[in-house]
Amino acid sequence: MQFSRGTFVGRIWREDLQGPSVVTIRNGHVIDITSKQAPTMRDLLEMREPAEFAATAAGCDMGDLQALANSDFSLLAPLDLQAIKACGVTFAQSMIERVVEERAAGLPSEAARIRSTIAEIVGGSLRFLRAGSEEAGRLKELLVREGVWSQYLEVGIGPDAEIFTKAPVLSAVGHNAKIGILASSRWNNPEPEIVLAIDSRGKIKGATLGNDVNLRDIEGRSALLLGKAKDNNASCSIGPFIRLFDSTFCIDDVRSAELTLEVRGPDGYVLNGRSSMKEISRDPLDLVSQTIGPHHQYPDGLMLFLGTLFAPVEDREHSGEGFTHKVGDVVSISCEGLGQLRNTVGLSTDCEPWTFGIAELMRNLAARELI
Repeated sequence: MQFSRGTFVGRIWREDLQGPSVVTIRNGHVIDITSKQAPTMRDLLEMREPAEFAATAAGCDMGDLQALANSDFSLLAPLDLQAIKACGVTFAQSMIERVVEERAAGLPSEAARIRSTIAEIVGGSLRFLRAGSEEAGRLKELLVREGVWSQYLEVGIGPDAEIFTKAPVLSAVGHNAKIGILASSRWNNPEPEIVLAIDSRGKIKGATLGNDVNLRDIEGRSALLLGKAKDNNASCSIGPFIRLFDSTFCIDDVRSAELTLEVRGPDGYVLNGRSSMKEISRDPLDLVSQTIGPHHQYPDGLMLFLGTLFAPVEDREHSGEGFTHKVGDVVSISCEGLGQLRNTVGLSTDCEPWTFGIAELMRNLAARELI
């Protein structure tokens, strides 16, 4: 991990306190800056200038970051009381894969044929398409005439974004933790994404990386199964740290971010992918305004997944069935300026159970006289 430039904040578990602490990185060291001013990440991000606080607050040196990284230590997800929201189908180019899932009704063996049919109709018209634009409207008319209109196309190129709750408060896992898939899923994949940290006023305070683990067969059977496909034990990974907006990092850096992904399987299989924020069909500020505002408040702020361009079609085993995870896959999502988020795939039933909820957090903070 290299965090020499910029202001980074995160969370670690302190065994001596039997609870979480808010940390920052200074000169390559992890500094615990938890205090009555910032007992939680929520409180830190609610500050007008969280980067200034992180840079100057008194703290306890927890050790050298690189030494900790070499020991394969696990970070907590760098959020606590924030809602965890996600935007779907925000890249028109990858939108086709959602339509493929729907039309294949969860059967990966049908994917290649359906993908080819839709590609013949659409051609290269989706690259850099702006959702809600006149051009998008004309494409919608064409697809309707050809009989391939879909609810995924509606949110992919129409005026309204798909925004859903990815996971409950405090349930996300962090760097080096296991991520979970259901044993019943036979077609699933990682989704490398930028995740925005947003305060209760709707102001973006920073960004990090996320893996919106996706069970394609379950969602493909019915969009009403989105919750089952997206929200399971350990199925949401965020981290390693939030990079706060400051003089070195802003929303334009998010707009130009390039994400890379590597899946390395226990069987020697390797998959490489990418997601370029330059190709997103909706501007991040539009997605934020569609999520929080007069129509919906989040008093503890939120984390917002922005969606992904990545949708793997490469066959892993059987011809025409594309990619799916195997237990033991190591998934690494990287982005210059944000670091690397690494997780190992397991069954949700075998991942560490989520037991530390809001009540436990409040009791722990109260016992430490932080609230």
